[in-house]
Amino acid sequence: MSDPSDAVGAGARVADAAETILVAGTASHVGKSTVVAGLCRRLAGAGTDVAPFKAQNMSNEARAVVRPEAVRGASPPGPSPEPNGPEADPHDPAFGEVGVSQYVQARAASVRPTTDHNPVLLKPRGGGESQLVLDGVAVGHYHSTAYYADRWDDARAAVEAAHDRLAAAHDVIVAEGAGSIAEINFHDRDLANVETARFADASILLVADIERGGVFASIVGTLALLPDDVRERVGGVVITKFRGDRSLLEPGIDEIESRTGVPVLDVLPYDDPGLPEEDSVSLPDPGERAVRGAGDGVPDDRTVTVAVPRLPRASNTADVDPLAAVPGVRVAFRPLDATLSDADAVVLTGTKNTVDDLRALREAGLHDRLCGFDGPIVGLCGGYQLLGRRLVDADVEGVGSETTREAVGGETLRGVGLLPVETAFSRRKRVAPATWDLDGAGPLAGASGSVAGYEIHGGKTRVATPADGSDDSANGGADVTASVAFPFTASDREPVTLGAARGAVLGSYLHGLFENDVVREAFVERVFARSGVSRPTAGGGDASTADPYDRAAALVEGIPLDGLLDSA
Repeated sequence: MSDPSDAVGAGARVADAAETILVAGTASHVGKSTVVAGLCRRLAGAGTDVAPFKAQNMSNEARAVVRPEAVRGASPPGPSPEPNGPEADPHDPAFGEVGVSQYVQARAASVRPTTDHNPVLLKPRGGGESQLVLDGVAVGHYHSTAYYADRWDDARAAVEAAHDRLAAAHDVIVAEGAGSIAEINFHDRDLANVETARFADASILLVADIERGGVFASIVGTLALLPDDVRERVGGVVITKFRGDRSLLEPGIDEIESRTGVPVLDVLPYDDPGLPEEDSVSLPDPGERAVRGAGDGVPDDRTVTVAVPRLPRASNTADVDPLAAVPGVRVAFRPLDATLSDADAVVLTGTKNTVDDLRALREAGLHDRLCGFDGPIVGLCGGYQLLGRRLVDADVEGVGSETTREAVGGETLRGVGLLPVETAFSRRKRVAPATWDLDGAGPLAGASGSVAGYEIHGGKTRVATPADGSDDSANGGADVTASVAFPFTASDREPVTLGAARGAVLGSYLHGLFENDVVREAFVERVFARSGVSRPTAGGGDASTADPYDRAAALVEGIPLDGLLDSA
């Protein structure tokens, strides 16, 4: 299978050779990402050279992937990008960011994920502002009005070029739209839907979610609001998340097809193949609760609870999903002001804005509850930064003037103080896959070996000194004389820049930490030992061990493609 980064300039295919299916939606969260992943796996399994694509994504759930050679050697258009790592050429990093769904979809298609699969990524950070990532490289922070006024043309150019490269390297592209394709206030600047349909000459598969109710109205309304040239591209509709007897839908389907002339190609049952969620829509609102892992059939008295405080700007929350897949482990997302008294362990996830989320957890009193918690605590990426003594140059990371007003000396904020480290922020950003050596400590005591994952973070963490006259005890943290360990090592890095541990507390920059068997087992064993609960060997619920990509392919197996692809 050819690599998109090598095809351009090699004359392998002309750019318009590939056919494109655009999987668009009547709304957000209707199942577009799952349908795209399923079609990618289905087509790849049938021997088709297929690749996913999403022109513009808005998500704080990201992965580090390779940047194709075609975008190397030149900065993205516009102002200088934010450096992507201390070892990399800041204007030509080897790795970049894409939304997690495009990473998953590329894996489903059996192709190497690259930034071409998601050339524009917007990462919300609060206050109406997002970090703009073009071709994998962060180029600045923009409010929506400034983005559309100043950077939309740059974004569109990057999007069309990325699609051309993929089209030169593959036979079929399965593109994912964003939100609703019928947002008429955005039709003149809708990169992921209208623009993609046009420049890719795409056939459109419209996805509508019946679970929310009003599915027939949403189909008719969406089709009625499309520009005429885009409406003509719609080859069919798929209804998702259906529970019950399909025959009960037939009168409605007949009426829809009669009114619109567009066939309903399939009705997909309600099913979760187990793919990572694309964005925070799947998370509870900051003031609400949700539990993952409760379907394993383990009795409540044989379970443990890993509390995950719901940070307002949480990112990469899929890091805790491997824990929820362990029989007997309940991953409980809860508000910042909720108690930890019933928790057996705590995990602080990443955050797109460490400074403002530190302010939020302090206002909610979570700082004091963390300092009084005597079980295992793990902070991942931004969570690691939160657990330290200080955040330095906080005004670089935070949004708005309130950060400066509450800063110590105008630039430094006190952290939770459970780890004797501090993080200094700058415009530099590290994005890279990572493989480190682990010699376990704290919640990972006894674990050892090689661990793999990826890094996506701003700020550099170092061992803290009491330069401001404070110490952890004054800050509500543990005794500063307690020994600190650095459980992660890499040949070219200072250990503190990878992670640190003290007592029952550990922080690390490694996303995907719990995907490593040795880490997950050590942590889970410690949590069960701390709780006094005998660990169950297996669950008896509805959890499936089938490959999630294959489950997604099976879900979409009934969708006929002959009206969407000439080659089908």
